[in-house]
Parts: sequence; structure tokens; C-alpha cells
Amino acid sequence: MISVTIQELNKMNNINIIDIRSIEKYNDNHINGAKNIPFDKLLLYPNNYLEKNNTYYLYCQKGKKSSQLCRILNSKGYHTINILGGYEAWILNK
Repeated sequence: MISVTIQELNKMNNINIIDIRSIEKYNDNHINGAKNIPFDKLLLYPNNYLEKNNTYYLYCQKGKKSSQLCRILNSKGYHTINILGGYEAWILNK
């Protein structure tokens, strides 16, 4: 599985960032430009949200759940990349 750091992410433009945390946590604050698709929805219905010809950068609070979800989605033919450290790493590097 491929991962990127917050520093690497900050150098990228026009990418698909997905926050897999709850809508409440997303509404509280999130990485700029991120779209909220909670973990369970993305796990159960990835074809409703993702296209197999696009790349998506996923994050959760600390990076563990997003890492797990990336592995699952990649095994199903999607192109996902985990954001190391998740939201907490982003807050520390803002």
C-alpha cells in the first residue's frame, strides 16, 4: 500500500481527498478540500463514491482506519493512498 505524508500532500494540487471520519468530526474541522465519506459507507458501497480510474487520498483521525480501508479498496481494484498520521498530523503541520 502506498502512503503519503502531510508534507507531501501539501505539495499536491487537484487531488481527491476523502475524510472517512464521522460527519460530526468532519463538520468540526477537516483537511482543506476534503470530501466526507464515512468509513462504513465507503467500505460497503465503494462503487457509489469512487471510480476505478481515479486516485483517492484517504485519511481518518490518526491514519490507522484509513490504512486498513486503503488495503481493502485497493484489493478491489480502486486506487487509494493513505495519508500518514491522518487529521492529527495535518493539525500539527498546519
